Amino acid sequence: MTGSGSSIRQLELADMDVAAGVHRAAFDHALPWLTGLHTPDEDRWFYRERVFTECHVHGAIEGGALAAIIAFRSDWIDQLYVLPEVQGRGVGSELLQVAMRAFDCLQLWTFQRNLRARRFYEARGFALVEETDGARNEEKEPDARYLWTRP
Repeated sequence: MTGSGSSIRQLELADMDVAAGVHRAAFDHALPWLTGLHTPDEDRWFYRERVFTECHVHGAIEGGALAAIIAFRSDWIDQLYVLPEVQGRGVGSELLQVAMRAFDCLQLWTFQRNLRARRFYEARGFALVEETDGARNEEKEPDARYLWTRP
């Protein structure tokens, strides 16, 4: 159980379709100009075939339903999404702590325009180390790479 009233658990393959839905809802809320980039079927495929096979995936359960997810692997946070209706309750911080306990250093990419995400990571000790014009990501959206190292 976490301080926010959620429980955190490692997700299983059976959870991946719901995890993809959390990703899409949070992504579309934070980045409405990129809504529709992928179909729900593409999102579910991506979670089942890529995220689940390459990452440790944990979720926060609130009220019996998946409310947030984090996917991480050695040195990288690949995904961290919290449903809009539970943002600001500490769920994202609890999930981030799972990854921070597992590794001494973590990196991640976020979009430059996602100011809420940038403030979230900076407040938790992540430092901006690189910004790009977005030419190398599929969204063609300028992004920012952050790095955290255990003190």
